[in-house]
Amino acid sequence: MRALATGLVVIAALVCLSTPAFSQAAVAGAVRDSSGAILPGVNVEASSPVLIEKSRAVVTDGTGQYWIVDLKPGTYTVTFTL
Repeated sequence: MRALATGLVVIAALVCLSTPAFSQAAVAGAVRDSSGAILPGVNVEASSPVLIEKSRAVVTDGTGQYWIVDLKPGTYTVTFTL
């Protein structure tokens, strides 16, 4: 009985610790110009009051793709600068 109780406590702790991981989000995409050509080297910035640092920025890779990860739930403004 004691082993069962200990097992349930361990499972409950793992569930509680893993919950914040599910509340994290990401913004990803590819930047292209009006002709459809990829645009590497574009600065992509996501800003929101929910972020401690107020904004998070990345640069598109050689295929024009970007990923901004570990974003908290909220409303974001995404800007692109070349």
